[in-house]
Amino acid sequence: MRIVRLARPSRRSALLGVTTAVGLSVAAVTLPTAAGAAPNNPVHPTIVLEHGAFADAASWDGVVARLQRAGYPVVAAANPLRGPATDAAYLRSVVENIDGPVVLVGHSYGGTVISQAAVGMEGKVKALVYIAAFLPDAGESSLGLTNKFPGSTLGQAIESVNYSLPDGGQGADVYIRPEKFRDQFAADVPAEKARLMAAGQRPVAAAALEEKSTQAAWKTIPSWSLVTTEDRNIPVAAQRFMSARAKARTTTIDASHAVSVSRPEAVARIVEQAARTVR
Repeated sequence: MRIVRLARPSRRSALLGVTTAVGLSVAAVTLPTAAGAAPNNPVHPTIVLEHGAFADAASWDGVVARLQRAGYPVVAAANPLRGPATDAAYLRSVVENIDGPVVLVGHSYGGTVISQAAVGMEGKVKALVYIAAFLPDAGESSLGLTNKFPGSTLGQAIESVNYSLPDGGQGADVYIRPEKFRDQFAADVPAEKARLMAAGQRPVAAAALEEKSTQAAWKTIPSWSLVTTEDRNIPVAAQRFMSARAKARTTTIDASHAVSVSRPEAVARIVEQAARTVR
């Protein structure tokens, strides 16, 4: 399959895209250019956005638009949501097919994924940005970190759906019940938009939330964190604990868990702060 390299400017077109051999889609991006200017400023790193559970790549739309206007190439990756090891391996395949430096951004469970995916990629991944996200250490799970601190009401809002596996076993996917979605996940998002998000939410494998991370890239790669004080999924105390432990440059904002949708300007700002350190 042909790979379009993001770091090579084209005079004929500003349309850039990445596809992957495993068949999951990655967002194509169009870079804004001034009159007479060459597209895709090579100084800018590529921003790779990893969504979390109960969301999809469209949850980054407002952030993508702002970063593109600032001249950054952006890829909003599709997260399989099957488990840290599987999801990190997929994300690594995306990053490996991008020319030049990368800034990895993870929301919620996406933070668990970027923490594992970037291990050993210090020459490629120059910064990690955590948006209302998990920053697990080796041996920690997303569910374990959630339960370590009071404040999450997620357990009261979810439902599990069982499905059959090819080997005859069973798996389970977890959703947020639609009638609970806005209050639980997106309290500061307009009601109509929250209804659309609830209908299009991506389920996460229940086992993924219990699977323990094996490594933590934030130990070797500079990190930034956006902590959301009105979060009902990941307790604010947990976010602060993880951010402080990782020595992440931390910003606090009064927002729900769906901060990339309700406050895309704040998210884009912290991503740009991280990206400006990349040389």
